[in-house]
Amino acid sequence: MSVGDTGEAVDRSRSVGEVGERRLIAELTRAAVALDSAGSPSDIVIGSGDDAAVIDTAGPAVISTDTAVQDRHFRFDWSDARTIGARAVVQSAADIAAMGGRVTGTVVSIGCPPSTTVGTVLDLNAGIVEATHRLGGRVLGGDLVAAEQVVLTVTTIGALDGAEPIVVGGARPGDVLAVTGGALGASAAGLALLLDAQARGADDLLAEYPDLVRAHRLPDPDLTQGAAAARAGAHAMTDISDGLVEELITMAAASGAQLAVISDLIPAGPDMRAAADRLGADDREWAIAGGEDHELLAAFPEGAVPTGWTRIGEVCEGIGVLVDGRPVEVQGWQSFDS
Repeated sequence: MSVGDTGEAVDRSRSVGEVGERRLIAELTRAAVALDSAGSPSDIVIGSGDDAAVIDTAGPAVISTDTAVQDRHFRFDWSDARTIGARAVVQSAADIAAMGGRVTGTVVSIGCPPSTTVGTVLDLNAGIVEATHRLGGRVLGGDLVAAEQVVLTVTTIGALDGAEPIVVGGARPGDVLAVTGGALGASAAGLALLLDAQARGADDLLAEYPDLVRAHRLPDPDLTQGAAAARAGAHAMTDISDGLVEELITMAAASGAQLAVISDLIPAGPDMRAAADRLGADDREWAIAGGEDHELLAAFPEGAVPTGWTRIGEVCEGIGVLVDGRPVEVQGWQSFDS
């Protein structure tokens, strides 16, 4: 049970349709405000609970929106609602980091069928609020609407703190390519394990490789590295949401340059090789083409790669992407693939 705006307990087992939009929104707002008791960041003038939020950006603001759709981007039989909510925040916040910014707040829209339990919506919201706070921001407000399936739209707001925004198309010949994270492709590996468990009707490998499964359910990139890259003078940056190859293709085309990477330099955890062997898969393909890690890819001047980044290649004269000296043929995630 949770306490709503009437002071009465809100039964988590009841449906959204039974409880009603107004009462549930009041509970979602209360949950967001409760974590603000220690004080909000100075750039938030009016937070959640009014008609709109008011922020004092004191400079350019960075804004990004991402939508996650049930059974397209997440599944309730694979992840609990709290994890799904947190994951939606991470994927939106990664875009702020990719511009060199820090997260200041989120605005959230939750669409769901009227039959959805109150507990599910409250848990989604709890994951959203907690993830936003972990990233240094606050939930500033949102909306709750009826939909045929659960849909989460997270709009993240960030600040540059005086730094120049880092665009995807700024890579220059002579730059060094580097990525964050210890295991690119871990999310793809986790997805492969979940699909294998579904196909076989057995979850033994999920228990054997829990870190990979966790990496898919809730990626945990160090998004403070976006601001670190800005301070280090990065020329270009993006987050790895659609797979490393897709991001390299985008950066190369936008920069008018050739990006050359060496696959052996791409960080990959030891569990990925073992899991690939068990599944008859290629862990290098996970690392090169797998999406949803939400780590960062950037081009730095020689000698400027900061701590926390791994060098994987270089920017050259020309156009396109080379992996181990060969033009790439594999591609990553496409939003409208069937």
